Amino acid sequence: MLLSMTGYGKGTASLEGRKMKIEIKSLNGKIPDVRMKMPGRYREKELDIRKLIMEGAKRGKMDVAFSMDGQSLEEEFDLDKDLFRRYLTELKGLKASESIEGGDLISAVMRFPNVIQSQDTEITSDEWESLKRCLQEALDQLHQFRLREGAAMERSIKGHIDVIETKLKEIEPFEEARVATVRQRLQRGLQEHLSGEHIDENRYEQEVLFYLEKLDITEEKVRLSQHCKYFSDVLNTQEDVKGKKLAFISQEMGREINTLGAKAQSSDIQRCVVEMKDELEKIKEMLANTV
Repeated sequence: MLLSMTGYGKGTASLEGRKMKIEIKSLNGKIPDVRMKMPGRYREKELDIRKLIMEGAKRGKMDVAFSMDGQSLEEEFDLDKDLFRRYLTELKGLKASESIEGGDLISAVMRFPNVIQSQDTEITSDEWESLKRCLQEALDQLHQFRLREGAAMERSIKGHIDVIETKLKEIEPFEEARVATVRQRLQRGLQEHLSGEHIDENRYEQEVLFYLEKLDITEEKVRLSQHCKYFSDVLNTQEDVKGKKLAFISQEMGREINTLGAKAQSSDIQRCVVEMKDELEKIKEMLANTV
């Protein structure tokens, strides 16, 4: 089953009578990227939290937000009131002695060092266990969301593969006509340039066969058919993380389709090639958003 890279998951847990909530939003990203809004007291567990997220989410750009009772879990602070008063008194005295007009003294004092101090209390074992359960619930919901999105993409991709295989079969009736067209074009070219001169029919036939061998598309058709089958086999596996593997297979499919177009020498075959390219591009666009 395919996994989409976009998704959403939410986990909740009870902590000392308060409700903790963790939300994870995942978007398309080539490399794993986790951005978290978390309180300072959890910083000691940041590496563990990131490891749990990466193991559960695999790939994508993820925004993780922690909240408690609907309020963002920001830093908790203490105000050093004695230090605040000393700074404020000094500034008021300086303002009066220097006859300074205006100025927001309170805002200025709040920016002074050590006036505001963070309350980074150590996380307890019970709180850590609650946090892990909450995080795992969010990751489980994210996984289920991604599965639903991936299932829809998988159905669509299978349809595009079916179209490519159908167009590949449609090429066959045009191949015999293509050979006749190439022969006629070569014959006309010889007659125009060698009018009135004797043409060695045996040599001419050898050159035609040599030229037709260069334009033979049998190998490309066989390889493209094999790639389509391999793609479908991988798509049907139970492995979750297979977007990159399918992307590599689609690149090989693209090479064979391009070679078919280069050797086409037929407007009908070229039309089939263009339609196969269109289907393949749709597949690649969806694979870019899979894990």
